[in-house]
Amino acid sequence: MEEVFFKDWTRIGHIVLATIIAFVTLFFFLRISGKRTLSKLNAFDFVVTVALGSTLSYMMLAMVPLAEGGVVLFLIIALQYLFALTARSSKKVEKLLNSVPILIFYNGEFIERAMAREAVTKDEIYSTIRKSGIDQIDDVKAVVMELNGEITVVRKSQGVGMSSLDDIKVVKT
Repeated sequence: MEEVFFKDWTRIGHIVLATIIAFVTLFFFLRISGKRTLSKLNAFDFVVTVALGSTLSYMMLAMVPLAEGGVVLFLIIALQYLFALTARSSKKVEKLLNSVPILIFYNGEFIERAMAREAVTKDEIYSTIRKSGIDQIDDVKAVVMELNGEITVVRKSQGVGMSSLDDIKVVKT
């Protein structure tokens, strides 16, 4: 029963050393992998984050050798980078890896079918509009559920030309 709380000082020392090395290794890999690894999470990035965290914890608890854990960390980040590059050059791969933004409110109308699909309520949309500093619903052109699950409010504009809404999927009611 004593081993539940404490086994020996050698094991504690090993875990301290493994934690420091694993943490520094992950930090180093994240710095060289770029901002994408630390960006707001879409489903693919979430999977990468969970895999990195799981690997790091195994390394810290000395459940896998540090060299093997380091290889796994490197491979996870390298695969993420490879998939991101592939998605940039292929629309099919991008659609496979990332969801698409969905219009949930447009020109004063709630898009009920899209709201149901994304499990968003009217109160959540109103709240997001308020957080955007908008008082009048008539000032809102659209509300979009983004790739990462964030809700974005787009104000009406007087401008002409390309719109930030051009790539938005419209769910038919």
